Amino acid sequence: MMSFSQETLDRAQEIIARYPEGKERSALLPLLHLVQSEEGYVSPAGIAFCADTLGITRAQVSAVATFYTMYKRKPTGEYLVSVCTNTMCNVLGGQQVYDTLSEYLGVGHDETEESGTITLEHAECLAACDYGPVLTVNYDFYDNVDPDIAVSLVDRLKAGERPQPSRGARLCTFKEMSLQLAGFADEREGAVADTAQGAASLRGLRLAEQHGVSVAGFDPNTPIPTHADREAAKKAADEKAAAEVKPAQADAKTAQAKPDLESKPAKEPQPTPEELTPKAPPSGASAEAEAAGVAANEPARDASPSGQPSQPQAENLKDAK
Repeated sequence: MMSFSQETLDRAQEIIARYPEGKERSALLPLLHLVQSEEGYVSPAGIAFCADTLGITRAQVSAVATFYTMYKRKPTGEYLVSVCTNTMCNVLGGQQVYDTLSEYLGVGHDETEESGTITLEHAECLAACDYGPVLTVNYDFYDNVDPDIAVSLVDRLKAGERPQPSRGARLCTFKEMSLQLAGFADEREGAVADTAQGAASLRGLRLAEQHGVSVAGFDPNTPIPTHADREAAKKAADEKAAAEVKPAQADAKTAQAKPDLESKPAKEPQPTPEELTPKAPPSGASAEAEAAGVAANEPARDASPSGQPSQPQAENLKDAK
């Protein structure tokens, strides 16, 4: 089993300390990024490390590590190139970008080329439809790419360059990116940069301003309530509810103390002598009509769902006549 560096061990304890006592297992996600920042993927040793550190089973760790695609289960290149092939980017040529890179690098989805520098994957959506087709390198965006731009980009990466992303800070390696996702700041110069919104992203806002469209009842000057404000509002609501409950309880006690004569069940009506007198069997025309009705009711056949034989029923009908 791999032995992680002392720096990683110290960082693991720092991550766990961010969570309340008894909630340490919530540190699993950043811990997985942490082991990935040292190994370049989440190995069986990384699974065991997270399980032992948090006091949970390896199965529980594996269930999380295999659910999220950002945790890689086999060695990943220095640069993870993700090409969006979802609907919008695909219509604009995303699939051609991916196919070109796949053929150029000689790899398929989630595979690493010979030098170990680049791992290629197709992504379902990179949430940048307004700049499609897009690809990311370690989750940093390169917008409005085409097959030629994509090939040029991977060539520069393999040559040791770090092309500036279209939006965001300077490019980092896969391990450096994993360390940031674990919650540790990148101290390199230029690691943090401000990025202006592009015209495509602001197009909806500009159209809304042009046509006077706004959210109904929206007031931009409405203050955002603080935690203290929310607690005060909750306390006031609880006190109001308690004040409303007390009169209701008093009314209920008063109602219980007074007998409700109207709520007593009424006595059931007694049957009349005529209803208690047994009825005589039908005679005359009534008897003949009843016998005719019985005769018209044919007995069930042997093949009927009832499965009853017909002969006893026929005899009973004969006796009834």
